[in-house]
Amino acid sequence: MSDDLDNVAHAVDAVRSRISRAAERAGRAPSDVRLIAVTKGVAPSLINAAVAAGVFDIGENRVQEALAKRQEVSGVHWHLIGHLQTNKAKPAAEFFDAVHSLDSERIARALATNRPLDADPLAALIEVDLTGLPSRSGVPESEAEELLRGAAGLPGIHVLGLMTIAPPVDDPQDARAYFIRLRELRDRLEQSSGWGLPDLSMGMSSDFEVAVEEGATMVRVGRAIFGARP
Repeated sequence: MSDDLDNVAHAVDAVRSRISRAAERAGRAPSDVRLIAVTKGVAPSLINAAVAAGVFDIGENRVQEALAKRQEVSGVHWHLIGHLQTNKAKPAAEFFDAVHSLDSERIARALATNRPLDADPLAALIEVDLTGLPSRSGVPESEAEELLRGAAGLPGIHVLGLMTIAPPVDDPQDARAYFIRLRELRDRLEQSSGWGLPDLSMGMSSDFEVAVEEGATMVRVGRAIFGARP
């Protein structure tokens, strides 16, 4: 087990170095990019090894899995990065610090209604599907502005940006066009709505360096830190 913990620490350092180099290539400060460790199927001991290595943003795909880990992992910001169903909106609103998968006004209102009054507003990112793949969640690019206008200003949540998942590619460079499209969509939405959208959540283990080069402020990295899930 100690070897596994050491491997996680070394992997975190390696990922941070890759983020730094990508940011520098783009003329950006590495500190402008938040590393979110994706922990679906990852044991709490390994998550805590990542925390010990300086990762304080944890991404989970499922609400129930995150809730099961909260007693063993503390002192972190929890990000829901997987698709959210309405019947899970209440526990998600109560537990998570950020939701990256906002894809309907109905979900936005459910999160806003269920956010505890004594908590900070829930950070929310609109998930945009740029692939057209039938299995993908997220709103089409053409519907992003309508959702932004419906969700912006709701009490209890604060829409801070956009999220996307590029299609599977053999060459990370092939994902670049999708990240450019998300950044350009963000710029258009800011101009048309007057609503600030500082965050772009894009890039995973296979393509996060390209995402950083194209403006990602959050990258969601699992396999490059924890290895392939069983």
